[in-house]
Amino acid sequence: MKDILRDIGIIARSLDSISNIEFKELDLTKGQFLYLVRICENPGIIQEKLAEMIKVDRTTAARAVKRLEIQGFIEKRDDETNKKIKRLLPKEKGENVYPFLKREGEHSNKIALSGMTSDEIDTFHALLQRVRENVEVDWEYVKKGHKRDY
Repeated sequence: MKDILRDIGIIARSLDSISNIEFKELDLTKGQFLYLVRICENPGIIQEKLAEMIKVDRTTAARAVKRLEIQGFIEKRDDETNKKIKRLLPKEKGENVYPFLKREGEHSNKIALSGMTSDEIDTFHALLQRVRENVEVDWEYVKKGHKRDY
């Protein structure tokens, strides 16, 4: 069997390294841009949903959110109906860098898919979605404290 996940990991780490270098001047490090982009795209999201969306544990998400808050990129606001719920919203600083982060993502996507036809991109996307769905089943299982049988 081909070790496709190794290639996916190399791609992910390469793009992460590029972003960490390019976003250093923005004061964004260690994947913080992932959180900021999702918050800008989903203003008012709660931290638990953000962690689920990015596929990290709640502690990791809490650290990243706290740093973004301290740096002035985002703010937490009480939910209007339930004060226990904190909504995450971009502040002006976050909204100002979002277009740059979005352009970088689009550029990286364009580079990654260069040389592929539209049909190949559609097929690749569909297959990648299937892989993602398969992995998400295991992620949910392990996240709940279970051990995989391999």
